[in-house]
Amino acid sequence: MLNYPEFTKAMGESYAHAISGGLSATPFNYGTAELGSFMLGHPDFLEALAGFLTETFGQEVPVANLMATGGSSMGTDIACRVHANHGDIAVTEAPTYYLAHQMFRERGLELREVGMQSDGMDLDALEALCQKEGGKVKLVYTVPVHHNPTGITMCNEKRARLLALARQYDFKVVADEAYQLVSFEDPGVVPLQFHDDASDPRCLSVGTFAKIIGPGIKVGWVQAHPSLLKPMADIGFINSGNNPVIFNSAGLTQFLKSGALTAHIKHSMEILGAKKDLLVKELTEAGLEPYNPKGGYFVWVKSKGKMTGRSGKGMCLDPPDQFADYMRLCFAWLTEEQIAKGAAYLKE
Repeated sequence: MLNYPEFTKAMGESYAHAISGGLSATPFNYGTAELGSFMLGHPDFLEALAGFLTETFGQEVPVANLMATGGSSMGTDIACRVHANHGDIAVTEAPTYYLAHQMFRERGLELREVGMQSDGMDLDALEALCQKEGGKVKLVYTVPVHHNPTGITMCNEKRARLLALARQYDFKVVADEAYQLVSFEDPGVVPLQFHDDASDPRCLSVGTFAKIIGPGIKVGWVQAHPSLLKPMADIGFINSGNNPVIFNSAGLTQFLKSGALTAHIKHSMEILGAKKDLLVKELTEAGLEPYNPKGGYFVWVKSKGKMTGRSGKGMCLDPPDQFADYMRLCFAWLTEEQIAKGAAYLKE
């Protein structure tokens, strides 16, 4: 995401460590006789990831609760493939990450939605929907932290209630937490899976390195109870070819263990936070009323005429254009000069 000397050096050393023998030849194989196959991911990477997440969130993340994936989209796709059946109902927020709709439709799921409130998903509406559909709701998809596109973070009270509803109405929750680590200040929340009940697990927290290292790295993870992860690692293409990111994830092992990723995140968040602040300031001076997020890549704002960036059209179901006059403005890839130029266009 941000190419600067310390980051480039640390990443290069991490991959060199894996290739030159730091992990022996295991990243090139399906597994070992001693450790078995690496269906859930390379064991050294999973151990390093567990340590990093435990330190970051201040709560233990067991290795058994992790599965390596090819990014958050793979985690979401496999979760809905395994934990819902053709014809079941999947519920999303409105608005939401619009490409999630495609994944659910491709799995033969029927889509429903409930609105967003200032502290997250409207859970009264969700419960009413569950009662109305009579047991057909099997999957609830939420972006509970630095929500895409609104920037809202679900409060802890709603997190606990959402999982209580999951147990009551028998559905699974897929928490798309791609931006959990993209925080400019303490969001006051940890991954949703920490709120789950191990005696009746319902939650799959989906994470990724795409937003903190770069999308081309194509490594992410799912944090969930082992009983929810096992069927995800038993699907056909993983049974046939093993976990698809054994090598790429192994190259990140030293990057995680050395503390270089923690330093990189700190450096990146200072830069991204400053860009966000600039965009919010410029939009406010343009007479708009942007939501000021604590993290993520986007500022969500209603237009007063002119539009730029991506509109909210298609980020909901019924009607699909109800957010068409909103703009999801991404500041992450822009320079400060480009942000100011875009805001000047809206000021005209």
